[in-house]
Amino acid sequence: MANKQTYEFNRSIRDLNIADLKTKIQEDQLRLKKLEFAHAISPLENPMNIRGLRRDIARLKTELKKKEMGI
Repeated sequence: MANKQTYEFNRSIRDLNIADLKTKIQEDQLRLKKLEFAHAISPLENPMNIRGLRRDIARLKTELKKKEMGI
């Protein structure tokens, strides 16, 4: 099931332009900081959310780099 979600996420970010990708990266980085802070105070119910969000940010950055390079 995770593979299907990843595939859908990758498909959705291909349609975004550079400005949208940058704003999405900033929003997700803020969400990641909040999640990590909340996890430091009291353990999250599902700490795997942190890993998933980090990976989503990496995918967004990869897509941004591709668009900037014109690939």
